[in-house]
Amino acid sequence: MKNVILVATLLIASFGFAQSDSGFGIKGGLNYGSTGDFENEIENNVENPDSKLGYHLGVFAKADLGPIYIRPEVIYTKLSSEYTLGDLEVQKLDAPILLGVNVLGPLHVFAGPSLQYILDTSFETDNVEFDLGDAEDDFTVGLQLGVGLNLGSLGIDVRYERGFNENEAEFINNNTSVRSGRLDTRPEQLIVALSLAL
Repeated sequence: MKNVILVATLLIASFGFAQSDSGFGIKGGLNYGSTGDFENEIENNVENPDSKLGYHLGVFAKADLGPIYIRPEVIYTKLSSEYTLGDLEVQKLDAPILLGVNVLGPLHVFAGPSLQYILDTSFETDNVEFDLGDAEDDFTVGLQLGVGLNLGSLGIDVRYERGFNENEAEFINNNTSVRSGRLDTRPEQLIVALSLAL
């Protein structure tokens, strides 16, 4: 996994310096969404989580290729979901590789895969103590698509993200096994971001 992060970082650096039309910068913003379902094996019930706000911070590079562009990013993301039993928090490193098209003036649309590496997961509740295991897969792939507007060096975009595969983490109640089960850490969220080209 460290190799994937290294390759993504090198891609950003190479796009930032290889071509005169390329640029790089910083970005950050808010995420609104949730992870997947909670499943209790013993009671055999599934609950949809409530969406909550999260945030992200990162860097990007952009290589203009006429009417299209390539934009790799490396982003730290924190997101959370509210379940009946408590809140799940996920911290991850995202590396989307986006292909975009300039539509009209400063307006552009984009889409591409997002490589995701889960750094940490935690489950918090006031009433019950849980041990949350690591996610089944630290490394997953998702999809991002969206629309953006560039105003000089400042940009704003709105995008949708969805993980492709279920990625479960097991949790165990320390006092009883009745509330043990699995949480799907796969994200589904809307992302609003501000970016600044440097």
